[in-house]
Amino acid sequence: MSEAEQLDPTMSSETSGRSRRAADNGLSQKRKWVAAVAVAAVLLTGAGIAASFVVKSPAQAAAEAEPPQQGVLTAPVENRVLKDSVIIRGTVVAGQSVDVAPSGASGEGTTSAVVTKAPKAVGTEVKAGQVLVEVSGRPVFALKGRVPVYRDLKPGSTGDDVAQLQSALGALGHGTGSDTRGTFGAGTKSALTAFYASIGYNPVSAQAEGTATVQDAQDTVTAAERAWQDAEDARQQTSNDETQKAVDRAAQDLERARTRLTEAQVAAGPMLPASEVVYLSGFPARVDSVNAVLGSAPTGKVMTVSAGRLAVNGYLQESQKGLVRAGQKVEILSETTGVKATASVRSVADTMAAGQQSTGDTAQGTGTDDTGSTGAAGAQGYLMVVEPDKSLPAATVGQDVRLTVEAASTQGKALVVPVTAITAGSDGKTVVTVLDAGDRQRRVEVTTGTTGDGYVEVKPAAGAELSEGDQVVTGVNSGAAGDR
Repeated sequence: MSEAEQLDPTMSSETSGRSRRAADNGLSQKRKWVAAVAVAAVLLTGAGIAASFVVKSPAQAAAEAEPPQQGVLTAPVENRVLKDSVIIRGTVVAGQSVDVAPSGASGEGTTSAVVTKAPKAVGTEVKAGQVLVEVSGRPVFALKGRVPVYRDLKPGSTGDDVAQLQSALGALGHGTGSDTRGTFGAGTKSALTAFYASIGYNPVSAQAEGTATVQDAQDTVTAAERAWQDAEDARQQTSNDETQKAVDRAAQDLERARTRLTEAQVAAGPMLPASEVVYLSGFPARVDSVNAVLGSAPTGKVMTVSAGRLAVNGYLQESQKGLVRAGQKVEILSETTGVKATASVRSVADTMAAGQQSTGDTAQGTGTDDTGSTGAAGAQGYLMVVEPDKSLPAATVGQDVRLTVEAASTQGKALVVPVTAITAGSDGKTVVTVLDAGDRQRRVEVTTGTTGDGYVEVKPAAGAELSEGDQVVTGVNSGAAGDR
């Protein structure tokens, strides 16, 4: 101990404390350095491990740069009923539509045709026997019947058109008496005369100007009767060959005169000009269009009149025809008026015919809208006639509507594949590609049929094999990768 420490004991104690603290500080620094070295070692080790994943050999980098191995997508061939909703465009039509096109100037003393009474307005309801329009003072009226007009009907005429006239007149309360059905006799003349009187007109005479009249024939008979009577009186006074010959000749002349009178009487009376009648299948009928006004000269059709219950015509495409049959339920929708109606398929044509096609909005839903119906010219299809369950409003005639055939389906089971399985080869043949065992692919030529719900009916060509359960290629899975 130094002299200072001996003189002051507290100094010796402080010095000893500082020495211990210095020794402790030195040990602490050494421990910190050891810990730092250990941490650095761990970090370097981790970095090395990470680097082993980041750093790649050139061969490995090239291999991983290749596109992933591709695989094929397949679907099984199914044997089932193909179902879908078929949605097409249609046009509301009448059971019968007739153009009224009177020709000639049939009025007495007229030289040219002119509309002398305005036609009935569009949308007007027409009843049997009503006058549609007047041309040159003569009426054009509607009667019930289906046989089209092709000739004038005169007393003595026979045929189905005469029978049709007799039935139409009888339905209006003008019976034809004892006339044989289909023969224009005295009873038919009386009935026709009465009908014309009921609509305010006189009938046209069946006798053309310049021909013998009944009165002329009657006068001839009277003269022949007198001549025969004079000859008979002479024979009674002087009976010889000469007087007998005169009687015989007078009798022959009288017979001929009476025959001519009968013919004149048969031919006399009213006739029905072809230009004055329009036959419609049912009543009430409707005026659909008018193309003439009062005072105009009729050129072509003056008006169009329709009759019969309203129906809707649409045209099916080849891929749809197999799904639609008579009796299936149909929904009719008029986007113009919002009118909806239920209906059923009345018929589907077996052969494709030139139709009319309109371009409508694509329908929403599971069905397809090929807009294959009337509207714009140029399309072809199979005519489908739809019959509403209840009568459609007359105002819908000619309207373009949407037809949805509900639950349309093929009649029986068929081999079907997804539409994406169908391809066309370079040879122009339609094929599907079947994936056999061992991933071997073979092309099978097919013909396609009905389409629905994303599937298409297929039939293998002669000699080709395709069965239910076969896996057909529908696409390529470009994202499929093999194990490496």
